[in-house]
Amino acid sequence: HDETAVFLQRVMGLELAAEEIAALEARTEGWIAGLQLAALSMQGHQSDAASFIAAFTGSHRYVLDYLVEEVLRQQPESVQNFLLCTSILDQLCGPLCDAVCLVPAETPAPDAARTGQEALELLERANLFLIPLDNERRWYRYHHLFADVLQTHLIAEQPEDIAVLHQRASAWYERQGLMAEAVRHALAAADYAGAARIIELAWAEMDRSRQSATWLGWVKKLPDELVRVRPVLSVGYAWALLDTGELEAAETRLRDAERCLAFIAVGSDHPEPPSGAAAGQPPPSLARDRQRIVIADEEEFKLLPGTIAAARTYYDLALGDMPGTIQHAQQALDLLPEADHLRRGTPAALLGLAFWASGDLPAAQRAFTAAMTSYQNAGNILFAITGTYVLAEMKMAQGHLREAVRLCEASLQLARAHDEAARRGAADLHTALSTLYLEQNDLKAAAVHLQRSKALGELAALPRWRYRWCLAQARSKAAQGNLDDALNWLDEAQRQYVRGPVPEVRPIAAWQARVWIAQDRLADALGWAQEQGVSVDDDLNYLREFEHITLSRLFIARFERERDDDFIQGALRLLERLRQAAAAGGRAGGLIEILALQALAYQAQGRIPLALAALERALLLAEPEGYVRIFVDEGVPMARLLAEAGGQGILPGYIHKLLAAFAAEPHAAAGDSPAFSPPAAQPLVEPLSERELEVLHLLAQGLSNREIGERLFLALPTVKGHNRNIYSKLQVRRRTEAIAHARELGLL
Repeated sequence: HDETAVFLQRVMGLELAAEEIAALEARTEGWIAGLQLAALSMQGHQSDAASFIAAFTGSHRYVLDYLVEEVLRQQPESVQNFLLCTSILDQLCGPLCDAVCLVPAETPAPDAARTGQEALELLERANLFLIPLDNERRWYRYHHLFADVLQTHLIAEQPEDIAVLHQRASAWYERQGLMAEAVRHALAAADYAGAARIIELAWAEMDRSRQSATWLGWVKKLPDELVRVRPVLSVGYAWALLDTGELEAAETRLRDAERCLAFIAVGSDHPEPPSGAAAGQPPPSLARDRQRIVIADEEEFKLLPGTIAAARTYYDLALGDMPGTIQHAQQALDLLPEADHLRRGTPAALLGLAFWASGDLPAAQRAFTAAMTSYQNAGNILFAITGTYVLAEMKMAQGHLREAVRLCEASLQLARAHDEAARRGAADLHTALSTLYLEQNDLKAAAVHLQRSKALGELAALPRWRYRWCLAQARSKAAQGNLDDALNWLDEAQRQYVRGPVPEVRPIAAWQARVWIAQDRLADALGWAQEQGVSVDDDLNYLREFEHITLSRLFIARFERERDDDFIQGALRLLERLRQAAAAGGRAGGLIEILALQALAYQAQGRIPLALAALERALLLAEPEGYVRIFVDEGVPMARLLAEAGGQGILPGYIHKLLAAFAAEPHAAAGDSPAFSPPAAQPLVEPLSERELEVLHLLAQGLSNREIGERLFLALPTVKGHNRNIYSKLQVRRRTEAIAHARELGLL
């Protein structure tokens, strides 16, 4: 690099920035003559050096003239022919060069290479811009500038040969099973029929290995009229579009395939007109000539009706059409062979998602687990691994955090035992584990899994991974108290969202509303409620449960700000209906949150016995699974209520753990919220609860019972009850004795 800088600046007199020098060095690959030629070409272009360097290729005049006159024309004709023919290749090996090059003369010169491998070795010995790519000297490439020159010369001198050369390269790559290169060369040759055949044959395997995004890039380069007469290709196109959320475009491709099948079945000259065609218009070209329908993959064609039914199941579910989902799933299962576990796994999995969307989690788990078993039986470990994320989500909805962790860990073990594609497919598993450990307040483990997910997900190209990862990032930032960062990640998640069949049981907009409520931006949260059309008296369904819980949060927050009883009554009415629905559906994950919010709503009213009763029910459900954040994220009011519950002997060990988590929060560590500290060791037979310690401190400050109640949001009888407990535990009879004895014991 230093030599390049000295040469360009001192010898050639160019004033270039460090990054421009580095770019030019990379473009010329350190070739000193190439640097000199580039410098000559740049004269008069220094004002826009960056653009010049970016566009600098072997077609520039100085480079082209030099390499053609001083290098290319000095070679024997056979070498020139070899160089030009192979210039279309990004990488070269002997057999590929043999396949691509034009047939040599019957009597080659004595020193001429007779095979591609000999020609490559000859070029390497001559140091003719050939760069080896492996230690065995099997694969090579040309210097980039030299390749540019050769291609420019080929276009100028032998344009009629270019398509043939690309077709030969495509055929060789296809024989080797290297479909990406085969397709690239077929497209470069404008051999769209050949490319379509290769793309159709590549679909099934690429879909099974989650490479539909790459495949979709290929098929989109084909002329539409060519795709429409290929029913297998059309269905593959539809599936790839479904994977990227392009539902309407996918439906059009499915109809194209269905028209082809109908035409083949009945031989009609007038099938249904294509999408958008008016009645009475001429039928499409495929209907005018039955012979134009093309099938490359005969095996896929035999199963096409079942494959179409499975695709329509996906389409219906993504649009929320449950009757259509069930109808097409059953149709697919009827049409697909019993022994075809791989294909049958898809409609079975979609049925599981449909049950989940309806709130029937047990049925959803049974169907989805059976689908994952089908994938494993078929040997498609990748599908089984990526599907575990959904099963973990179902377990979380049921409140089974520990079982969800076990599922993900077992699937990770399975991924590690298989190939790289399977290991990359584990990206979503790490996202799920991050969320699970975050809920259990293991922030370090949550961060580690989020990082592992990122490392794998960026390589795996899973269509919905990035959306899920951004959402997990947002939840992590919210748990850390970084609410602005949380909103930024939610915005990014929205940009990455891809429509699909997995039910969005926790929509991004509702997450945003929750953050706004935490920020006291109630006007923004109210705007969300109005935009989504959610209200207290809505009919309830599982898909909107998260939104209705969010609405109850908004009503509690508005009551605390405005002290309008209508808000708290509305919140309690909605929460009770939600509690009954969640309990009936076995959705303990939502039920814990609903009960916690009921407790906070009763506390806001000053109805502490009811608040403690609701909180105790939530704690009993949450403790076996290790829930922490669901309580800690509620902040100071929940800390006070937990301290009150601990003082009354409710699950003391679990409450101590939760209060310790409150104490570890950043704002608590700063000393802003002493109520977060767990009760210290006390020299009493029966220690004072956190709430009783709070009351004791306020007694020592000289506040009256009424003032204490106002300070702590407690009813007057509740304050008096705390006083009686304090006197009893300190074994005193009045306030002054209590304060004096507490000081003796070090409690004040």
